[in-house]
Amino acid sequence: MTDEDLCFLPATELARLYRAGTISPREVMAAVLARIAAHDREVNAFVTVLGDQAMAEAEAAEQRFAAGNPRGPLEGVPVTVKDLTLTRGVATQYGSPTRRGFIPDLDAPIVTRLREAGAIIIGKTTTPEFGWIGTGRSPLTGLTHTPWRIGLTAGGSSAGAGAAAAAGFGALHQGSDAAGSVRLPAHFCGVYGLKPSYGRVPIHPVSNTDYTSHLGPLTRSVADAALMLAVMAGPHDWDHTSLEAPPADYPALLDQVLPRPRLAYSADFGHARVDPEVAALARAAAERLATALGAELHDVTPPFGPAGPELIRFFWPAHWAVHAPKLDQWRAEMDPGFVACIEEGRSITMDRYQIMRERKYAYIRDINLFFADWDFLLSPAASVAAFPSERLAPEGWAEHSWDWLAWAEFSYPFDLSGNPAASIPAGFTKDGLPIGLQITGRRFDDLGVLQLSRAFERAAPWAARRPF
Repeated sequence: MTDEDLCFLPATELARLYRAGTISPREVMAAVLARIAAHDREVNAFVTVLGDQAMAEAEAAEQRFAAGNPRGPLEGVPVTVKDLTLTRGVATQYGSPTRRGFIPDLDAPIVTRLREAGAIIIGKTTTPEFGWIGTGRSPLTGLTHTPWRIGLTAGGSSAGAGAAAAAGFGALHQGSDAAGSVRLPAHFCGVYGLKPSYGRVPIHPVSNTDYTSHLGPLTRSVADAALMLAVMAGPHDWDHTSLEAPPADYPALLDQVLPRPRLAYSADFGHARVDPEVAALARAAAERLATALGAELHDVTPPFGPAGPELIRFFWPAHWAVHAPKLDQWRAEMDPGFVACIEEGRSITMDRYQIMRERKYAYIRDINLFFADWDFLLSPAASVAAFPSERLAPEGWAEHSWDWLAWAEFSYPFDLSGNPAASIPAGFTKDGLPIGLQITGRRFDDLGVLQLSRAFERAAPWAARRPF
């Protein structure tokens, strides 16, 4: 097995081979770190690489395997953590000059859980400033690119996580998602990204974005996402919004797909502009999944769809206005688009916020009513393939000082509602760029989304294709 092959092994296979003694954690870690050193100068997936620490932990994991005493299901598996997630003793800078050099004195709950399961954190991955956009542009770290075409965006805000997963920089990658920030990088980078139900994975500190922020995995296989989610999920005292119920055994139940599920498909949610090639690829993928399941695919226009654009364009600046106190000192060093978004949010009054919040709750109700009739909703994950990394939108799309959302109309509805949703690789454009199929399920049906994703992965395997 070559070093490149080691870098692309899924976590489930690493765990098996470690236990069999066929490969060692040190061997895998050395290969992954060498690949990062060779390619990340172009991709720019990492803010920080913990090379020496990771190698020391790999050696310790190897010794535990030799003694027959591995710590957990992720023993010796390389993992990355997004630079919005607290890591004790390791800089967490939020992609922002305002937090340059900040070193937390504690781990976020998911970091503790990953470590206790035996995972080895190899570094922190890039994000735009405080995760505010769906691209990989940061005033602190520059531009992050999809490994499929240097110069084109990896998506965001989990830009580095998506790029690292695609490039073979380890098996498991943690992202976060408030308007598509796990699913959009998965779409642009050709990997699997799952946004679980709201509260499934605890967050610390709890976000002030009114229950829209989610933590989830980006991986090169559905089984790896199931394994990572099983480790991260579950209630935690630090997050009063985390779900009381423990997670299901996602890995064990992954292949028990619902027979003949009721599948709805929407090409545009009744309002979205979509590139024709992306639309055709997503539709073909949805049909392939329906055929594999022996199910019918029904074209629908979700009644909730057209209400989304006004809501997200109100709440997006409203919630980012929390950063307004930074402007007096840091304005010149911050992302100009982020500054413009904050400035718009500062003008929103409390009475207007509460009126719009009532409308948002009605929108969420309508989404849940829709899922009374359907088990899953399929759609494109985003409207376009990757575009130049420095832009907020592709050429030919409307330009705005901060509004990047026109090509991401499929993702944010389910951040507002908290439904589980995933992007799974659905094909490549004629230019060789990946696009994703979005699979959305009923509230709390994370297992169902994983199972349907697994069924599609079997019908249309994708992980063998590598960007370089």
